[in-house]
Amino acid sequence: MSDALKQHICKFISISDEELTEVCSYFTKLSVFKKHHLLTEGKVCGYNYFVEKGLLRMYFVKESGTEQTTEFAMENWWLSDYTSFTTGQPSEFYIQSVERSEILAIDKPSQDEILLKHPAMEAYYRQVHLRAHAAAQFRVKMLYTLSREEHYYLFADNYPAFVQRVPQYLLASFLGFTPEYLSEIRAKRKS
Repeated sequence: MSDALKQHICKFISISDEELTEVCSYFTKLSVFKKHHLLTEGKVCGYNYFVEKGLLRMYFVKESGTEQTTEFAMENWWLSDYTSFTTGQPSEFYIQSVERSEILAIDKPSQDEILLKHPAMEAYYRQVHLRAHAAAQFRVKMLYTLSREEHYYLFADNYPAFVQRVPQYLLASFLGFTPEYLSEIRAKRKS
């Protein structure tokens, strides 16, 4: 199936080739065009997505009608509305491809079966989610402790690939800026 997923799993746990092949057989490969919605608000998030190639984002729409990007996922990252995915409740988010993407999708029953049949995968998912949770905590801390300019500089230094790949208006949305303000910060940094 996916060399990227196999390598990612082996980075975190020890698992036999046979077991790994069986685990990967539960995933469905999707090829999506830019701006394709994998999830829309009000629908149940039926899948957990692993990005092989490309870039996804999760966002919600504010009462004002503006989109607020909350997360991105690029190669070897996972993305899902985990509240909707685990509870079966309708989602309050959208998941959209930012660029043409190759994704592996797994539904909840299949993921649950993998975790029962392959206990090592529990450790894999736990480690992946702990890292994601730690990154989210760090992001929240930065929102409260840094100026908006410092926040952008730290983000740009730590995630240069995002700054290069993500359209400016989406990066601004993620950082809580207007695109115009982000342009000002970028111009200051270049001078």
